[in-house]
Amino acid sequence: MKKLLLGDEAIAQAAIDAGLSGVYAYPGTPSTEITEYIQNSPAAKERNIHRRWSVNEKTAMEEALGMSFMGKRALVCMKHVGLNVCADPFVNSAMTGTNGGLIVLVADDPSMHSSQNEQDSRFYAKFAMIPCLEPSSQQEAYDMVHFAFDYSERMHLPVLMRVTTRMAHSRAVVEIADNPKDQNAMNYEAKAADWVLLPAMARRRNDIVTAQQKDLETDAVESRFNSYTDAADHSLGIITGGIGINYLNECYPDGCPYPVLKISHYPLPKDLMRRMTRECDAVMVIEEGQPFIEDILNGVMPGDAVIKGKFTGDLPRTGELNPDIVKKALGVKTGECYAPSENIVPRPPALCQGCGHRDVYAALNEVLEDYPNARVFGDIGCYTLGALPPYKALNSTVDMGASITMAKGASDAGQWPAVAVIGDSTFTHSGITGLLDAINENADITVIISDNLTTAMTGGQDSAGTNKLEAICRGLGLDAAHLKTVVPLPKNMAEIKQILRDEIEYHGTSVIIPCRECMQTLQRHLREKKKKEEQAK
Repeated sequence: MKKLLLGDEAIAQAAIDAGLSGVYAYPGTPSTEITEYIQNSPAAKERNIHRRWSVNEKTAMEEALGMSFMGKRALVCMKHVGLNVCADPFVNSAMTGTNGGLIVLVADDPSMHSSQNEQDSRFYAKFAMIPCLEPSSQQEAYDMVHFAFDYSERMHLPVLMRVTTRMAHSRAVVEIADNPKDQNAMNYEAKAADWVLLPAMARRRNDIVTAQQKDLETDAVESRFNSYTDAADHSLGIITGGIGINYLNECYPDGCPYPVLKISHYPLPKDLMRRMTRECDAVMVIEEGQPFIEDILNGVMPGDAVIKGKFTGDLPRTGELNPDIVKKALGVKTGECYAPSENIVPRPPALCQGCGHRDVYAALNEVLEDYPNARVFGDIGCYTLGALPPYKALNSTVDMGASITMAKGASDAGQWPAVAVIGDSTFTHSGITGLLDAINENADITVIISDNLTTAMTGGQDSAGTNKLEAICRGLGLDAAHLKTVVPLPKNMAEIKQILRDEIEYHGTSVIIPCRECMQTLQRHLREKKKKEEQAK
């Protein structure tokens, strides 16, 4: 059977077909569509595959690890910065090993289309000493998932699968299996001695995992996902992989005249890399993301080949690659380019008309006019756009949950007023522990949890804190007298401003929860309601 699928969808379909028992994830572009595809799949529903969103990437990783412990196949999905959040269980998952197959799918975001940095997840795989796969097509992505589950169970290691934005969000025809695999039966074959990481036990596993590295590299050399294609002209050799192989193919539609080493299975096949540096005068490394291959190649080359790539300036160190950039690096003539029309009006991102965040920022800015030294610490979500005109309301945005902890740290330094602005989903993701710190010390900060009842920035997924935020704050020990809920509407502006002034003037920890549904999800819910009413007639 053939289907036209996004890279993300090919991965999701493959996981279902490979006997998946559970997907665990927190929404994050460009990985979100994987979990959504499984959530909307009739086959996943019929098979009772777990497909609810997790509170954050750390809990997702640990939940997937628990499913693997019981012998079943699990997929955990995130964007690259989410791997930072789950780094502790991710790195330790190599020490525990796996029972059922475990794939950690990470979607990197070169050019930072919706991210804070351009980090390359291949470094994490190397650091954790686990195998890594990077598909170069949607079909290969589908095939790799099947291989990765089998390989994880054979090697008793998790497998990191890395995609980048263009692979995740581009479509191609994919040949899918006609006979999906049954889910694994639950088993009790996981050795408790491997999964209890007391130092004595972890040292033994560390020796085993370290000894496995030679086998993992041999497997990469022999992998069907890696290939060495020789050619007559050895003045240059090209090492590429992932989306980069597509750009190379666009440079040479009739076939590359130089030897090409395609790498999509890590650890790096150093024997194949040495062959290229021995046989070619120069080697160009074309890779999306950071110069990961290029850096290691400089350390393993045995001969006098000149290494070219991002370190040498032949390719840019930042941003995404594209066919024209690769053509320029290889000296291939590019096609005719057209300048953008002068009539196109720039459309910078902005908060939606009618969004409750707008009213929050309007009130906050007006109140803070009376406090010229005020500092407002922002967070990750739609409301981050409050840093842009017309509001210019935020002084910092670093990572998920940092608003509360940075406000507390600033307050500890003597800053007043210190205001934190965080969304409902981000609060449950990683803001709760920071608020507990603040409450325990009664830090002099004002926390605004702007609640739009969804995870809006990534498409309106369910938020773990919906209708629970006040209870969570009370449970953490917040003084109920300084827990206020408001409805952010223009008609309530006087009330909102008065509450802001009162809580800023209170020298302790206070929380204000402006609560109104996201305009996008509200419209969707209204359409769904209307459709149901029409069907009921």
